[in-house]
Amino acid sequence: MRTSARQGGKSPRSSLEHALGSLLKIYPEIPIPAASDRAADRLVYERYVDDSAGWKRRTYYALKPLIPRPIQLLLRRQYVSTQESRAFPSWPIESAVVDIVESFLQGTIRTMGERPLYRLAPWPGGAKAAFCITHDVEWDEGLRRAPRMLEVEQRQGFHSSWNLVPERYPIDWGIVDLLRRSGCEIGIHGLKHDGRLFQSERRFFSRLEKIEGYAREWGAKGFRSPSTLRNADWMSRMRFEYDSSFPDTDPYEPQPGGCCTVWPYFLGEMVELPLTMPQDHTVYEILGHGNLNLWTTKADWICRVGGLVVINVHPDYMVSEERLAQYEGFLKSMAERPGLWHALPEEVARWWRDRDATGFSTEGGQVRLRGPAGDRGRIERAVLKEDELCWGEYASGATSG
Repeated sequence: MRTSARQGGKSPRSSLEHALGSLLKIYPEIPIPAASDRAADRLVYERYVDDSAGWKRRTYYALKPLIPRPIQLLLRRQYVSTQESRAFPSWPIESAVVDIVESFLQGTIRTMGERPLYRLAPWPGGAKAAFCITHDVEWDEGLRRAPRMLEVEQRQGFHSSWNLVPERYPIDWGIVDLLRRSGCEIGIHGLKHDGRLFQSERRFFSRLEKIEGYAREWGAKGFRSPSTLRNADWMSRMRFEYDSSFPDTDPYEPQPGGCCTVWPYFLGEMVELPLTMPQDHTVYEILGHGNLNLWTTKADWICRVGGLVVINVHPDYMVSEERLAQYEGFLKSMAERPGLWHALPEEVARWWRDRDATGFSTEGGQVRLRGPAGDRGRIERAVLKEDELCWGEYASGATSG
C-alpha cells in the first residue's frame, strides 16, 4: 500500500488531470492540445456522467437486504432495456479514448514532416497487449470454489487475483494460503458488499480506514469496489497501489458509464486498471447468454489496439462444469495469442508506474530510455501507412536508473 497524504490537500496527481500525456509517452514531447487533454480527462474520470438518478440506486441498496435473490435478478433483467437505450458509452466496445489518441498522433506525424516520432510502448518486452485475470469473491461459497477454478487456470498456465470481502463472510485462510502458494494475488473487495460504501463522503472515508487496515494485514496491493460503485474524486485519495473499479464501458452495472479507455491511467497516486471486459455475471445472469463469445470479440478488439484485457470472473457464478469448460476454452485462446503479456494486476500497476517515471534521452544521435522501465521498455517509431497509424520497434538501447 502507498502512504500518500489523505487530507483535503492535493497529492501531485489528485487533481485528476492530464491522463493523456501519461498514456502517450512520446518523444519529442510535443505539447498536447488543451482540447484533447480535456476531452480525455472528461472521459477517463467520468465527468460526462449525469448521476441525477443516483437516488434510485441508493434506495435499491437500502432495500436490497429485504429482497430475495431471485427477485433481485428479476429486477435487474427487467431494467436491461432501459440500460441498453443509453447511446454513450457504446457497449461492448467504446473507442472514444482510442480515437482521441489516434487523432492526436496522426495530426502530429503529419505536422512533423521528416522528423520521426517515438513512443515508449505501452507494454514491456515487446508485448502488443496485456491480460489480467481477476476474481471478485462475493460469498464464502465462491471462495470454496476457488481451488477448482485454480486448476482450470493452472492447466492453461495462468495466475490470477482474488478480491475478498473482509466483513461479509468467514474467510477460509487455508484456501487463501493455497492461492498464494500457487502464485496468485489477494486483493480487497470493499468492506461489507452492501452497496453503501459511496452513500456519503463521510461514510466512505470512515469505512476506508478499516478497508486499508485489512489491506495492510493481508498484504493486499489492489482494490475493487463492490458492484463497481465508484467516485473518482474520493478514490483518488486511497492508499492502494492500484484500483480496478472503473469499467471501460458498462451500461448494465448499478452505476452505469465507464472510463472509455482500455489502457491504465492514474487515479490520484493509484494506478487504475480499467475493467475492460463484460462481466461474467452480466453475460450469464443478466443477459442470459449461454457462452462467452462476447469475451472473444472484445478481446480481439483490445488486442488489436494494444490495450489491457481485464476479466472479472466470479466463482459464485461459475456453478456448472459447462461454464468452467467455456472459461477454460477462453483461457486457452488467450494463451495462444501471440505477443500477449499475461501478468497479475500488481505487476501491471508496477510496470505502469515505472513506465510513467521513465523518460527519453539522446546519446550519439540515438534515442534511449532513461528510468526504471529502461531495461524492459521498448521504443517504437510511428509510421503512417495509408492513413493508418502503425508502430515499428526502434532498437536503440536503454539506460536504467
